[in-house]
Amino acid sequence: MKQVDQEMTYGVFFDQAPAMNPRAELIKGKVCGVQVETIEDPMMQKIRWLDKLVNELAKGKPLNKVLR
Repeated sequence: MKQVDQEMTYGVFFDQAPAMNPRAELIKGKVCGVQVETIEDPMMQKIRWLDKLVNELAKGKPLNKVLR
């Protein structure tokens, strides 16, 4: 079964992911008015990193510009 077909929480998604990209900490900027690098809750920060990455890539921004 594909991941998109499964009902799962963000927590389960990140728990089952093989590994976070070690450069994910380089993602900077605001998502929904919140500066992602200042988020203290590790799970919420991972969720916002994913939000930021998807938003920037959807705008056509190259990955190396997102991971600055």
